[in-house]
Amino acid sequence: MYKSYGVDSGQACGCATLAKLAHVSRARVTQIIDLTLLAPDVQEALLFLPKIEKGRDRINERTLRSIMAEPVWDKQRKLWNALGTKGA
Repeated sequence: MYKSYGVDSGQACGCATLAKLAHVSRARVTQIIDLTLLAPDVQEALLFLPKIEKGRDRINERTLRSIMAEPVWDKQRKLWNALGTKGA
């Protein structure tokens, strides 16, 4: 049976514990959590980006940092659309 180790469940006390449980760095956990700062429709658009068959993704965590740093969702949408992506 799947066992949840979420912060909300009280099983994990922070990013360091989550990182240890997931076998990733604290920085990676922070990067993943920061994705929740994106407007919901931008998150959805990210989830439905087409699969990359050849080469590297144009959209990566580093590309998204400036968008995640913008607290206003309407401005995030403009930045996302400026990337030339479909959706959102």
